[in-house]
Amino acid sequence: MRSQKPKTCPPRQIRDLTTGSIPRHLIAFTLPMLAGSALQTAYSFINAIWVGQYLGKADLAAITVSFPVIFVLMSLAGGLTLATNILMSQYCGAKNDLQMRKVVQSSIPLIGSMSLLLLIVGEIFAPHILQAMDTPPEVLLLAVPYLRIFLIALPFAFGVFLVSSMLRGIGDSTTPLYFQTVSVVLAAALDPLLMFGWLGFPRLGLNGTAWASVITQIGTVVAIYVYLHRKRSPVSPDWRRLNMDRETTLHTFKIGIPSALQQSLVSVSMVFIISMVNRFGANATAAFGAASRIDQLVILPAQTLSMAISTLSGQNIGAGKLPRVSQVFRWGVLISIGLTLVPSVLALTTPHWLLRIFTSDAAVIETGANYLRTVGITYVFLAIAFAVNGVINGSGQTFMTTLFSLISLWLFRIPLAQFLSVRLHSVQGVWYAMALSFAVSMLASIIYYASGHWKTQHIIVQQPAPTDPVGIIGDEAGEM
Repeated sequence: MRSQKPKTCPPRQIRDLTTGSIPRHLIAFTLPMLAGSALQTAYSFINAIWVGQYLGKADLAAITVSFPVIFVLMSLAGGLTLATNILMSQYCGAKNDLQMRKVVQSSIPLIGSMSLLLLIVGEIFAPHILQAMDTPPEVLLLAVPYLRIFLIALPFAFGVFLVSSMLRGIGDSTTPLYFQTVSVVLAAALDPLLMFGWLGFPRLGLNGTAWASVITQIGTVVAIYVYLHRKRSPVSPDWRRLNMDRETTLHTFKIGIPSALQQSLVSVSMVFIISMVNRFGANATAAFGAASRIDQLVILPAQTLSMAISTLSGQNIGAGKLPRVSQVFRWGVLISIGLTLVPSVLALTTPHWLLRIFTSDAAVIETGANYLRTVGITYVFLAIAFAVNGVINGSGQTFMTTLFSLISLWLFRIPLAQFLSVRLHSVQGVWYAMALSFAVSMLASIIYYASGHWKTQHIIVQQPAPTDPVGIIGDEAGEM
């Protein structure tokens, strides 16, 4: 019988964020994620250029109307995997190795089963949802097959999200970047080959970019799990012992469902917004699609920093260092504002130039420029909200950030967009509503943070628990 001597993962695989310089941790932790997000955004830009410049505005509009549907489904993955990130970071801060292992072993079957269920639902209801969005007929004809093909990648994308969130929980934001880089480069290379039939590949048009995503997601999820196994990473699962531990699964749902709901509220609200935009014609839809990509670029740094803030907050809450979390808040807000100012200025001062990257249609460019000039003024409000919500989510109180989304989007943005667009007889009314909702979101987050309730409510890890005494973690990670 083999002796059960303690085995632990190499120290370099876990990064302690409960000591040292907070701004240095935030920047060092954010940069790899930002690079990965920038790569993904660059790919979406390249994809939009191929589609908008060489296939036409109807194809670009098809991607635009499909995106909220995809985001609704992906948001459920984002919510549940955020829960694994929060659990891993708090247990990591508390140095509770056994609970960390339970999170890994429970999350795989949970996320896997959810992804398959959502894939089935998405394939069945995709055309009905697109029709309900008042999608123009010429766009609907392209969007339905594109969306159905793209959804095949859903389970594999869920797997990548999951392992990335667990790695971030233990302080590793670099490993996911390596695989994301390869994935994006491969997808960018496959896009034109499959869209235009170059080098003997089939000419698939718009559907080619969907198949490129499917192929690269499958390759990425297989490669990253093989890599983690060989490195004996603490987040590498033992496939023979997957088990949805009751307590861990309940914690995951308690944190993850509100977060998934929050992200779904955002994406479903975009379905309503796009439906309003669609009423003003294909030019408005294409303009909103192009301008939305500028949105992504501007808010990307703050959005990425929010994940770093959440992980730092989670580890320090798990370690019982609440005063240090307050410092994370202050530095997070300052850095978030700094990261958002420069791209905001570019969006406000050079909107036409930016939009010409995606389309040469003068009417589309002018409508998109009006959007950027209206919404761009309030980007900094959204940046502050992201920073504050990072701390609140790190404490495990995802319900509250969900409530903020409900208020800013559903009680404010959508009713106001409907009222103003009808009142002004212009899509400009939608732009005004979106800008004002950013300010509402910021105010709600700041007020709650100032109340201090995040310090005492629903903190999962109250005190450090015993580490793995008999080598369970090492055995499972090493014998997979």
